[in-house]
Amino acid sequence: MRSRLLGVVLSLVVLVVVGMGIPLGASVAGSEQRRLFLDRLTDTSWFASLAQRPLLDDQPWLMAPELRRYDDVYGIAVAVFDRDGQIVAASRDGIDVASTPVRDAVNAALAGRFPEAGSLLLPWDARPLVLAEPVLVDGEVRGAAVTVSPTGGSRTRVLEQWGLLVLGAVLALGLAVMLALPVVRWTLRPVRRLDDATGALLAAVVSGREVKPVGAGGGPPELRQLSRSFDQMAAQVSEVLAAQRAFVADASHQLRNPLTALRLRLGNLEGHVDAEAGPHQVAAVAETDRLNQILDELLAMARAEGSSVDPVPVDVDRVVADRLSAWQVAATARGVGLVLAGERGGTALAPPRGLETALDALLDNALKFTGEDTLVEVDVRRRDGWVRVAVRDHGPGLRPEELDRATDRFWRSQAHQNVGGSGLGLAIVRQLVERVGGTVELDLPEGGGLRVTVRLPADSDGHR
Repeated sequence: MRSRLLGVVLSLVVLVVVGMGIPLGASVAGSEQRRLFLDRLTDTSWFASLAQRPLLDDQPWLMAPELRRYDDVYGIAVAVFDRDGQIVAASRDGIDVASTPVRDAVNAALAGRFPEAGSLLLPWDARPLVLAEPVLVDGEVRGAAVTVSPTGGSRTRVLEQWGLLVLGAVLALGLAVMLALPVVRWTLRPVRRLDDATGALLAAVVSGREVKPVGAGGGPPELRQLSRSFDQMAAQVSEVLAAQRAFVADASHQLRNPLTALRLRLGNLEGHVDAEAGPHQVAAVAETDRLNQILDELLAMARAEGSSVDPVPVDVDRVVADRLSAWQVAATARGVGLVLAGERGGTALAPPRGLETALDALLDNALKFTGEDTLVEVDVRRRDGWVRVAVRDHGPGLRPEELDRATDRFWRSQAHQNVGGSGLGLAIVRQLVERVGGTVELDLPEGGGLRVTVRLPADSDGHR
């Protein structure tokens, strides 16, 4: 954005410089042209006066020495024509009297017209300046005096002055850049702070950390007001989400006691209800257990969202081995084998006990959905600064269009409604992993089933 704003400022400066430089350059060329024209016009008029008596006495050769001396000193060719347009005296041989500029000027002078300033003198126009003035005797045109002046010196002076103008324009642009850079930085300073704060807002809100205010120091008043409005908005969003998390945690905690009491009362009814009401009592106990599980997962979700503890180095290999050992009994009871594959993962950055919680949720899901006499594979790999832990089952999997929604809260596939669970497991995993900048990826591997890959940033200092 700074480059674009600086480009706009410089474009305006260039337009101003060009808008002023072109007329000024034309004025310089016009001034030099007028100076040259007036100087040569004076000389031409003097030669026209000098030629009056020789032409009247029919002795034009008397002017030749004066014409040659002038040509020798100034390098300007001079010629005198009679009333018939024939040259009768010249400062040098070889004057091209048949050339169009000379012939037109002589014809105009013999018609009694005086010379006028020609077109603008430009550095690349090498044509000589031809001036012709009528020789008048008692108001009668007796001939014409012509000067043919080279314009090289004048063109050089015009070019030098144009060079100074260009140099001045370059210096003006450089000065404009020097002045524009601090102004642009001052203007964009609040924009950069807002951009940084916007990028950090989501991570801070998701992780439960305090949102750092942007502040209103520096910049135009409008952007300072925008910064203050952003700080108010960020604070309100943070407060609303904090209140929401506190409500979920408090509600879940407060509901545990009445649900526990309800579970005990329903359990005490066992054997005291008739045969027809027995299935309903068993179903009520099962629903109470399910509600307790949902409350436990809601509390886990609230802790994952609300905790602001910084990530810590975690020994991935040790944690994976511990969790596989802990789930081995449940896997054996279901007739499922737990397999560890891949390589040593070393140390990764994760929330405190976050990797353990994530693995518990992933292994619980895998054991729910995988078939009997199959394997649940846990694969650990370290690549490109990341530690990847993948849990793959051999169950029914998901449809491709369901993969993006599988980590939403309370979402469950229509095909798995008969399987116990609350739909919060993968949401908790995603929440824990994203707190440290990691990702959760779901894919459908060859051979069926579902593979969930947790990617955590590797801790290079702790890598062995």
